[in-house]
Amino acid sequence: MKYAYPALLYSDDGKIGVTVPDLPGCHTFGEDLSDALIMAKDAVEGWLWDAENNQEPIPPASKTLPIKKSETFTLIAADTDEYRKAHDNRAVKKTLSIPSWLNRQAEKANAPFSQILQQGLKEYLKIAN
Repeated sequence: MKYAYPALLYSDDGKIGVTVPDLPGCHTFGEDLSDALIMAKDAVEGWLWDAENNQEPIPPASKTLPIKKSETFTLIAADTDEYRKAHDNRAVKKTLSIPSWLNRQAEKANAPFSQILQQGLKEYLKIAN
């Protein structure tokens, strides 16, 4: 899923702080602006990914935010599908059935079953590598 959330940037002890008011507890810091924006993207994607995994409601993004003079407004784009690909590569055991004759031939050929299944699922789901 793709999202965009408003965020507020502020200076804090020589670092750049970022808060995303629509996502409770979603705060981070960076050494400079570039680092802060990268950290904010990671924090937002992690927050949303966790909510999706736990089937928790995703708060809507605010259209406006009250901004203090010491803050700067920005939008943080997030893609939880990409985040999931990068951070959730744990193996999941699946039980499946194939015809006995196919299993024999595949075993003779030392076929990498898991790799073939992954490739086939990606093709079926139209997921780019």
